[in-house]
Amino acid sequence: MTSMLSIVFLIALILSFVILMLGTRETTSSKSAQLRLRTIRHSIHVQKPGNRGAELEAEGDRNLVASIGDFLRRYSFATSLQLLLIHADSSMSLGSVVIACAAWALGCGLFILLLSRATVLACGATIAGAAIPYICLRIKRARRVKAFNTALPDAIDLMARSLRAGHSMNSSIELVAEQSAEPLASEFVQLYKLQRLGRHFRDALLEMGARIPSRDLQFLITAILVQKDTGGDLTEILDRSAHVIRERIRIQGEVRVRTAQGRMTGWILSLLPLIMLALLNMVSPGYSSILLHDPVGQKLLYAGGFLIFVGGLIILRIVDVQV
Repeated sequence: MTSMLSIVFLIALILSFVILMLGTRETTSSKSAQLRLRTIRHSIHVQKPGNRGAELEAEGDRNLVASIGDFLRRYSFATSLQLLLIHADSSMSLGSVVIACAAWALGCGLFILLLSRATVLACGATIAGAAIPYICLRIKRARRVKAFNTALPDAIDLMARSLRAGHSMNSSIELVAEQSAEPLASEFVQLYKLQRLGRHFRDALLEMGARIPSRDLQFLITAILVQKDTGGDLTEILDRSAHVIRERIRIQGEVRVRTAQGRMTGWILSLLPLIMLALLNMVSPGYSSILLHDPVGQKLLYAGGFLIFVGGLIILRIVDVQV
């Protein structure tokens, strides 16, 4: 009966969370309006606090999610979270991320509490549930950066060939924006539009580097800016940059292949005790009841879970080789 109630509660929680996210998401017109306001504000460097653009933006943002976001911006962690949203190119706002973290934390904590009646496990599940949206954003950021780095060498080659053909730098950037894959194409489109709006080339490049946390892109931006200051053959610099980035990607692939066994070992050693505990309880129901209900068994269970977690982190740190 308890398991049936837990399943019903979990389904109701998921439906409530989906309805909440659908109800608080921004509409297409609101997103486009805010994008235009943001572009205008950044392009003309408005510094007057009482300008009409800021008033329009404030009027469009007066809702619960935006109010939560405005309140959280007083704290330092909101800056890193906002930067993560930009890097992940997420449509979520700061307030919606916090609401999602709270919903996941409440749902996971109540589910484990109803399932096991263990307060400590429920607290751990609450903390883990609160971290789920943050982990998803980090995964999305990592995938976006990986896709950007994969397409970057070909884009650099295209830019170099365009310069050799006699095109200007602006025309080369436009060509890359038209013929490259996402997410690189959208970033170069924004770079091209900023230049069309009158933004200085150096500032536009640095802003693109701030939006994409890629060391390969930082290397390319540094090479281009140094060439602008000191002179030299830009096409040769671009060719060498593309070669260095390709070699770095190749070395990263080799490192991941050679450390694959260590990563798999870490996952197996971390998940094997949990899988074996679940299988033993399926074969022999009530086998681990002493661990869940006896005070000494609960302490041993908590200590074992903590040691498994620490061991998994140590293994992941060992196999995390930076190139």
